[in-house]
Amino acid sequence: MGMNKAYTAPQDLPEVIAIFPLSGALLLPRGELPLNVFEPRYIAMIDDALGSHRIIGMVQPQEENPARETPDLLTVGCAGRITQFAESGDGRYLVSLTGVARFRIVEEISAITPYRQCRVDFSDFLTDFTPRMGENAVDRDSVLRTLADFAEANQLQIDWSSIHEAPNEALVNALAMMSPYGPREKQALLEAPDLKARAEVLVAITEIELARGKGASSPLQ
Repeated sequence: MGMNKAYTAPQDLPEVIAIFPLSGALLLPRGELPLNVFEPRYIAMIDDALGSHRIIGMVQPQEENPARETPDLLTVGCAGRITQFAESGDGRYLVSLTGVARFRIVEEISAITPYRQCRVDFSDFLTDFTPRMGENAVDRDSVLRTLADFAEANQLQIDWSSIHEAPNEALVNALAMMSPYGPREKQALLEAPDLKARAEVLVAITEIELARGKGASSPLQ
């Protein structure tokens, strides 16, 4: 999904952003994450974001207390811009976020809004602002081979023509975001320092799951 606004450096993004804690959700730069928003506090968050910079930070809660009203947050998340928005007619918002750049939480601020807000720092992830950075270093053959093994184990039909046409960044990030793995694995994919490392983490996690015989119970979604 294309964006009308270009983000080329941290100064193009706000220092304080709304936070959407969601376990198991993974947003990566230039990836698309669909959201079904129904809680009143997050309806308010979407309303406020649409009226300003359209940026929301996706962060996973810590695994120890994900169900708490205000769970502790993992320190690394990804900022996304609202690029699609629709009302469902029954009180929900159907939203698509397009990933811009990862951030590190500096502090959570005291906010009067019903949703949480954090001061964030993008400086550790400057390469996120350059599309397709590091694509040539990705072992594409390894990614495709692992995808083929996963598809065979799960009896999945793969649109290989689209796969082969996808550039490395889109391929690796889409597969990482769609992967059926747990919050810890999703966080490892998020925090991988570059695209090459993310591809290697994705391959390693998939190979481990296949070796354990878990592939067939966890299809890509």
